[in-house]
Amino acid sequence: MLFFDLFRNDPKFTEVKAGQTLFREGDAGEVMYVLIRGEAEVTIDGMLVETCEPGTILGEMAVIDGSPRSATVTALTDCEFAIVDKKRFLFLVNETPKFAIFVMQVMAQRLKACDLRLLEAKAGNSRQDTAQTG
Repeated sequence: MLFFDLFRNDPKFTEVKAGQTLFREGDAGEVMYVLIRGEAEVTIDGMLVETCEPGTILGEMAVIDGSPRSATVTALTDCEFAIVDKKRFLFLVNETPKFAIFVMQVMAQRLKACDLRLLEAKAGNSRQDTAQTG
């Protein structure tokens, strides 16, 4: 992945051991992360929403809007994450416009996946309602 190379030798990184969390739902967030090594999972209210491999960006909404974390990220294996603060994020957006497009694509894919889960849950509830009334 092209953008993975922007972070491979990043001087700011954090290591997270298997089973530990990078961040939790509701935590304050001022940085985003790029998974450099390992595998991690993203959960919301205990529900698995994404399994992450190297090159995955995480926590981007906190850098964009300063909101609390909307999900929990847990390392499945020993992981290494590059840390991208707001200053670096804005530099990358200004100097590498394709980076901004990539972040928007990731956010759009996650929104579509969320929409699909909501539709599936609604369909499941409709089937349960029909079974209960039928």
